[in-house]
Amino acid sequence: MTTLALPSPDRYDAWLACVRDFGDGPTDGSGAWMLPELRPDRASFDALLAATAAEADTAVPPPQGKVHSDYWWVTEGSAVVGFLAVRHALNDFLLRQGGHIGYSIAPSYRRRGHATRALALGVARARELGIARVLVTCSEDNVASARTIERNGGVFEDVREGKRRYWIEA
Repeated sequence: MTTLALPSPDRYDAWLACVRDFGDGPTDGSGAWMLPELRPDRASFDALLAATAAEADTAVPPPQGKVHSDYWWVTEGSAVVGFLAVRHALNDFLLRQGGHIGYSIAPSYRRRGHATRALALGVARARELGIARVLVTCSEDNVASARTIERNGGVFEDVREGKRRYWIEA
């Protein structure tokens, strides 16, 4: 069963297996962009935990040009199978490209419904945050992600800068 779990120090081995599964592929929703380089080691893991916790802390204003975001690990049992981020607001970049929710599922776990279920859980979290309309985007050529968004009620709006933009009523 697909669930979302907050990043946790006790899941290092599961995180490491997931990161290795992605190889050099994108890990959207992981928060890895905050690190100079994501390496499959304990130092990167600890840095990522600190960075994602800081970005989620609404008691501290986000850095200039950033928004608060919740980071989740998509799990199946004890395995980390992907990543999901729920952004609390949209800035100019997120409105054009990133949306409220970013997600990715590791290659070994794709085509099993994890992305569809994880996105539904992400939309529920956005609703808890008071977001009534959730923007979710995907690359123009990412047919699988477009289907995932549409399965979750995404209504296509347009394409901007190579990104398909969908709105989901939360």
